[in-house]
This record gives sequence, C-alpha cells and structure tokens, in this order.
Amino acid sequence: MPRHKGGHGNLSRSLGLGAGMRAIRVHTYGGPDQLRYETVPDPGPGPGNVRVRVEATGVNFKDVYNRTGHYPTPLPFTPGTEAAGTIDAIGPGVTTLRVGDRVAYDGPLGAYAELHIVPAERIVVLPAGVDTRQGAAAMLQGMTAHYLTASTFPLSLGDTALIHAAAGGTGLLLTQIARRRGARVIGTVSTPEKAALATAAGANDVILYTERDFEVETKRLTDGRGVDVVYDSVGKTTFDKSLRSLRPRGMMVLFGGSSGPVPPLDPLELMRRGSLYLTRPTLTNYASDPAEMRARADEVLSWIADGSLKLRIGHEYPLRDAAQAHRALEGRETTGKILLIP
Repeated sequence: MPRHKGGHGNLSRSLGLGAGMRAIRVHTYGGPDQLRYETVPDPGPGPGNVRVRVEATGVNFKDVYNRTGHYPTPLPFTPGTEAAGTIDAIGPGVTTLRVGDRVAYDGPLGAYAELHIVPAERIVVLPAGVDTRQGAAAMLQGMTAHYLTASTFPLSLGDTALIHAAAGGTGLLLTQIARRRGARVIGTVSTPEKAALATAAGANDVILYTERDFEVETKRLTDGRGVDVVYDSVGKTTFDKSLRSLRPRGMMVLFGGSSGPVPPLDPLELMRRGSLYLTRPTLTNYASDPAEMRARADEVLSWIADGSLKLRIGHEYPLRDAAQAHRALEGRETTGKILLIP
C-alpha cells in the first residue's frame, strides 16, 4: 500500500501540491463491489478545517447504509466518517490544533482515504497511551456506547440490560460501560466463541440465540419480569422479541438495523405490551455540540488510556480491500472493530 514518507513528498502535501491520493469512491448505490479504489486530487483545508493524514479508518454499518443508498448521499462520494491520524495541514482560523497533532474524530464523509478534510471542532487530540488505531476504533462506537448508557437510558446500579450483538465492536464496549455503571448485562451472540468474548467483557449472562430463544431465556433469567432496557442494533430479526423481553414501562433502544429495517409499528402495541418506551437514537443528536462530543470522547479515551476499557480490534484490511471489509461486516463474520489501513 502507498504510504507517505519523508522528504519533498511531505512538503508538497503540506502545501496541497501532491499528485493525488488514493481513496475509495462510490459512483452508484449497491453492493460492496461499488467501493472503487481510485486516485483523486489531494484536498486542501479551507477556513476552520484541518487536513488529517489518515492512519486508520473505522468501518461501521452506517458506511454500508451510505453505500446502499439506505442513507441517501449525493453521488459520487468517499465513504467513512471515523478515523485517526496526524494533522499535516491547517486552514485559516484554526488556532487550537497544530501540524503534527495525533488526532481522532467522527466527522464528515471522506474517511476512506489517505487524506481527509475535517472541521477542527470535530477533532479530538489523542491522549498519551492511545495510538491511532485505538483512536479510530473508539470514536464512533465508544461515543455510541457512552451516550446509550449515560443519556438515552442512563443505567444505574440494579438495572438489567439486554444487549444484542454483544461480541460486536459496539456490543463489547456497551457491555463494559454498562457494567461499570452497575448494571446487570444479558448479552446475545451467535457462537460459543463470541459468547466467550462477551463473558470476558463482563456480561453476567450470555444467550446463544442460534440455540435458544432469547425472549424465553431473558424472561427466565429475570424471573419473568423482563429487562429494564434493550439495546438493539440488529433490528428486523430481533425487534419484536426484544419488545416482549421488556418489563412494563421498559425502554426499547433501537440504534441500528444490521438485519434490515423493522416493520411498521402501531403505537398502541407499546401500550398493550406494558406502556413501553421506544426510541431510535443516533450519535449525531448526542454529540452535535462540540463540547458534548469532546466530553464523551475524552471520557472514553481516558478509560482506554488507563486500561479500564478494553478495545478489541478484530480485523484490519488495506484500504484497497474496503469491499472485502464490508462483506465481512454484513456477513456477521467479525468480532470487535474493523479497521481500514491506508
């Protein structure tokens, strides 16, 4: 894979005079084959922006939704919003960051590339002890796990949470943060190997949904009461049973749809099932304010730095193999975080 080395190449890039960078481009909505590895012009940072030399990019389901058109995006575009690297150029008006800063972010589209223009207000400087691979793995999923457990349904001692895909990148972080907040965690996974990962992350009970009905098991584990909250990133195949796994006045937190969108729901069903709460949150609304975003990111990164929050980077692919990474993610072949390395 091409890498930027010392000498005149770095100088020309800092001046925006490079011959071009490599990036993934999507020209037509569709499957993973629509992820094209191309050469595009080097971007230059405008006012309020910085240019990041990307060292690692996080792969997330929202990238799939952009690629397929489920999240409509003007074509053509470069996918990806989460990455980490080193600032190599700064636009006018930026005073809080410097060339050479090691940074991470969940920002605008364009992270599947060697260089990425990012608003300075979306940048977080990495603390000592956290490398750029960890930074890229932590930003979106770490802040997601943070807002879900601290703000959407603030967990506290004595609460019980059902977490689907507990061995995935977000699931492992959700489990750890839920436990540090004092909650009991019931996780669902598809294989014994994933069950071991969820248990190691702190899950009190793990259900292999391929062998047992998770609704029945959840009710058994809670003596028929049901859980206080379900954190569901799977969607279509788990949604109805998740609702039935809740206690009266429990909350259904649907924050993804890896199995597809859920069918329409008559709000009266929430009443019939115990006056349930249903929310479909997104990180955008829990980190739109730069101060709130940094507070979440700083806390997550501090836990990683002191070792109390463990990241699992399960898979790394060269940037040119982004299509392969998407196939693995959609096929549920992965555990932990997937990274692309330019």
